[in-house]
Amino acid sequence: MTARAEQRVSHRRRVTKRRALIAGVSALGVTGAAIVTTTLMSSAGAAASWPTANGSKPVSKTIPVSGTYDGKMAKFYGTGDLGGGGQEEGQDPIFELADGAVLKNVVIGSPAADGVHCKGSCTLQNVWWLDVGEDAATFKGKSSSAVYKVYGGGARNADDKVLQFNGAGKLVVSKFQVQNFGKLVRSCGNCSTQYKRTIIINDVDVTAPGNSIVGINSNYGDTAALRKVRIHGDGGKKIKTCTRFEGNSSGKEPKEIGTGPDGTSCNFSSSDITYQ
Repeated sequence: MTARAEQRVSHRRRVTKRRALIAGVSALGVTGAAIVTTTLMSSAGAAASWPTANGSKPVSKTIPVSGTYDGKMAKFYGTGDLGGGGQEEGQDPIFELADGAVLKNVVIGSPAADGVHCKGSCTLQNVWWLDVGEDAATFKGKSSSAVYKVYGGGARNADDKVLQFNGAGKLVVSKFQVQNFGKLVRSCGNCSTQYKRTIIINDVDVTAPGNSIVGINSNYGDTAALRKVRIHGDGGKKIKTCTRFEGNSSGKEPKEIGTGPDGTSCNFSSSDITYQ
């Protein structure tokens, strides 16, 4: 894993309408019960406000999810063995999703432990992390056909990674917002088993400070596509867009070998990134 090194700052976001919930859903394959009507979804070109939780639920043991789990906007936070909010490796998650599971309408508070784990394909719909612990979500499926969907919601105050991609398959992040973070998405740089990973980031709001939007291992054939990414509060353009690494399976710190679009691993153009 990479080093943790980002400062923590809060930043209020402006309130918008909810009318963009349905736009783009078909492309992500989110249908039926997974569609949530809520004022918290962001519309194209703007970011939503952070949610007010509907009550609190302490969690002392990981909640297993198969099928669909609707948290009804309650705030879940770790206690007891899940009471850690730091960056220690190997923490247990608040939620663990079975292959094909859907987690929606959830606020994860502090302590957040290791957030959410997906054991296979999964959908995270309108899930919010108020203060990321080790990672917000980790994707662990072993099949190249696995698809992980993060639609709506957001995360803030992540010392390092928000979405950690350890497994195989494709990760799609859409209508998400992140602020005060290290990396929005990171393809595991030194996992003992490595895979080719595909990452699509579409229609997201990124608020400084931050280190990078996505990090991939080009030597394993990873690709990342960025579309409609809006970066806020970064007049100096310090946030890296797409960073390429030489990953390994030996546990060593991966080597950074480049950043920005290259037409092969990092697929986007300057018009896909706007500064606001």
